[in-house]
Amino acid sequence: MTAKVDVTPDYSKELVQLARLALTGRRQDIEMYVRRIARKASKEQPEVAESLSHLLSEGLTRQSPLRGEATSTIPVDRDSRLELMRVEMPEDIDVHPFLPDDELRMLQGVVDERTRQAELLRAGLTPTKTLLFTGPPGVGKTISAKWIAKKLNRPLLTLDLSAVMSSYLGRTGTNVRYVLDYAKSTDCVLLLDELDAIAKRRDDGSEIGELKRLVTVLLQEIDDWPPSGLLIAATNHASLLDPAVWRRFEIVVQFDVPTEDVLRNYAARALEPLGVSPAAVHALAAAYSGGTLAELEHDLTRIHRLVVLEGNVSPDGIRPFLTRRVERLETDDRINLAVQMVNLGFSQREVAELLHVSRDTIRSRLPNASSKRGGKNGK
Repeated sequence: MTAKVDVTPDYSKELVQLARLALTGRRQDIEMYVRRIARKASKEQPEVAESLSHLLSEGLTRQSPLRGEATSTIPVDRDSRLELMRVEMPEDIDVHPFLPDDELRMLQGVVDERTRQAELLRAGLTPTKTLLFTGPPGVGKTISAKWIAKKLNRPLLTLDLSAVMSSYLGRTGTNVRYVLDYAKSTDCVLLLDELDAIAKRRDDGSEIGELKRLVTVLLQEIDDWPPSGLLIAATNHASLLDPAVWRRFEIVVQFDVPTEDVLRNYAARALEPLGVSPAAVHALAAAYSGGTLAELEHDLTRIHRLVVLEGNVSPDGIRPFLTRRVERLETDDRINLAVQMVNLGFSQREVAELLHVSRDTIRSRLPNASSKRGGKNGK
């Protein structure tokens, strides 16, 4: 008779190591080790591996003050007593990033990884945990971070650098650790805005030693970031970043000055409830060409305020803003825009009023000008 051999794997060593990690309170190390055990168990005990993967995908955390059951408070600077971060809950976020298709697909991919992370965990993989957004001010970096938090239904925690940079530089590194340790224990998206303010090149001779040590602290914290969390950093001055910073981020997204199509889509979505004409939206986008989404959003917000205060939705509410922007255009640029809009099918009368270009001037620039005089566009 053949003796039955017990082939059940022995997890006694893993159990002891897991207990040791649990006692240190370092959640990211515990998650990493549980993930390792799940991979080991996937062949002999798939049900155990499935259960562990499910626990990891749930992103179990200690009770978070952002969920209304606080066991700790938001970190504050010891000197100023100012909170070191700004918190925005997903239900209070109402944004949509108007980006080129490639960039938008990249961000959507990060969201998809999080919503389908159980599949990744079963394959021994983890979702993207660090992103770096670069580009000039006002091109959509912060909006994109908010959009990701909204899609993931997680609070967005934004590091307030003005509070973190303590008057006592030796305390700044401590503040950074406070913020990142807090975010690691919270089911959130953390945005490190204006990263270049604290992650400058360490070979910059103008920086004192304490700031260089701060870069080292930051790099260590990013290396230690748990896969369950999502860290996004943003900078307006990528050239100032320490070279070692770039290697810490899995995905880098370059934000450029928005195209006219992006501005038009953004304006159309914002102005649709006000009944603004398509011609006015087209002219507004063209007038803001070369500008940023932040500039356009600023005036769109003012337009909405006027509509609310005046108690109507008059499309004419856009004209003062459009006039001010159009006046910045060179005369030839304004005429060329007028001709372009007429060629797209807008009436000469409406275009002339919007852009302050005479209909005679528009007709003179149109192909076959003589045949167009008296045509339907001239009505």
